[in-house]
Amino acid sequence: MRTLKVMMAFCGTNYHGYQRQNNANTIQEVVETAVSRLLNTPTAIYGCSRTDTGVHAEQFCFSLITENPLPCRNFVRGLNGYLPEDISILSCEEVADTFHARYSCQAKEYHYRIHNSESKNPFATDRALHYRRTLQIDQMQAAADLLKGTHDFSSFCSGCTENKDTIRTIYQFEIKMQGTDCFILVKGNGFLYNMIRILVGTLLSVSEGEIAVSEIPEILAARRRIYAGRTVQPYGLYLHRVFYDTAQFTLPNADSFFGSAVSGGE
Repeated sequence: MRTLKVMMAFCGTNYHGYQRQNNANTIQEVVETAVSRLLNTPTAIYGCSRTDTGVHAEQFCFSLITENPLPCRNFVRGLNGYLPEDISILSCEEVADTFHARYSCQAKEYHYRIHNSESKNPFATDRALHYRRTLQIDQMQAAADLLKGTHDFSSFCSGCTENKDTIRTIYQFEIKMQGTDCFILVKGNGFLYNMIRILVGTLLSVSEGEIAVSEIPEILAARRRIYAGRTVQPYGLYLHRVFYDTAQFTLPNADSFFGSAVSGGE
């Protein structure tokens, strides 16, 4: 038996998230169907995260177990041949049997893109949130700084119950403008349901003056969803990177990320 670690990228516009669902088109269903066809046997894949409807991924990891001896290079080429244009396999490698895409993951890095202009960008449809008001970046960053570290993020979770572990650590939370685009980077050891989208919505409330920077510690302490900001739309959210080695957490820094995000496009 072989355990394969596979990296892929996808545009989530046409999918109801990653996880397989009844009567809904999902990333997992499409990829599993293609993998099973390639390996000529029903094959399950195990994803690193459950992305929401419309959320994109620039680096998403899944693992699978197979007896097929197909070389990794041929696996990438063959699988890409069976997948639609909005899903791409980036790499494949054989790893230890103990590896699992979800449970072996040490950290994840997301970014959220906002097109901050009076006019919409037709090339960013379903790729960025269109936001017309002037963003108060300094205030947003001050609020983001208070959210770094280890906290109970119950206030930033949709549908969290009292018996759910809601303690998470945010290692990095940075905001930067590039022209009319605002890029928000969040790196942490894990995220609750809708947590990134609520964090971004809270920063927008801070920018709009509805929430003061000084209120952030109180919102964390309240542990109630009603005190945080709104849940922003999913289509500006990207799973940017996943980490399986803690030594990688410091590479690259925020500036290099923002530079690549702008120059590389979406």
